[in-house]
Amino acid sequence: MDVPLTSKEVITQIQRLWNEGQSLRKKQVKELYPDLMRSALYYYPSWQHAIEESNVS
Repeated sequence: MDVPLTSKEVITQIQRLWNEGQSLRKKQVKELYPDLMRSALYYYPSWQHAIEESNVS
């Protein structure tokens, strides 16, 4: 079993993707970074909540 990212790592990864100009659309992140999506949904009620917590949108 994979160890999930910590909540801080989730936020850091979202901020990194945003800073690199990558899409934060749920479908794309789920396809390209499944571990990030799985961990984000573990700590936050939705992908949108995780994005809001990262202060990028």
